[in-house]
Amino acid sequence: MSIIGFPLLLIPVAICNIIVFLMPGLGFDAALARVALPSGATWTIALGDVLMALGVLLLLPEVMKAARPGAKYLTDHLLSLLVLGGTVAEFVMLPQFANQTVFVLAMLALVDFLSGVALRSRHQSAARAGQPAKRRGKAVQPIALPEDTTEAPAPALPASELSPQTAEPTSAATTAASIAEAVLLDRPEPVKAAGSQAVAELAKAEEKSPAR
Repeated sequence: MSIIGFPLLLIPVAICNIIVFLMPGLGFDAALARVALPSGATWTIALGDVLMALGVLLLLPEVMKAARPGAKYLTDHLLSLLVLGGTVAEFVMLPQFANQTVFVLAMLALVDFLSGVALRSRHQSAARAGQPAKRRGKAVQPIALPEDTTEAPAPALPASELSPQTAEPTSAATTAASIAEAVLLDRPEPVKAAGSQAVAELAKAEEKSPAR
């Protein structure tokens, strides 16, 4: 839209120029209305008061326009500066504009220009502060931890997959058990052998005794 870069404070300044150049008989102190207040006093609303109130109300959208993201800072600042320079020049150079209404409008134009500059510098500092954070966020990624962190017991390996150092105690124990079993099997039972030998001697003695 073309109205995006339009300085709204130019409206009351333009009305002042219309009054001065096209309505020479109308002054800024001309009374437009009289309002009776509850206190009993009568408030006289002058033309200059209406222009100053209009300038104050238009200053708010000007500041909001400068604070919006992606604003055309160069265009807005340049137009605000032109309005400020023109208003100050008329107030200083032309006697028709030497009144409090034009002075207040010049101050409002100055506030508009300075607020735009301050907001621009703030946006630039915020953008510079946000760039390292984005880079850190891209470089460092969080490591996802597993849900169950308990360690499962290691499975028992078969004897064939064991290393020689691990298999040596098992083979030695097996060899010792087999040797002990062979010794026990080959060893004669002393009690039974002695008993059978005594029975054989008694039988021989009985056989020899009748022959005598």
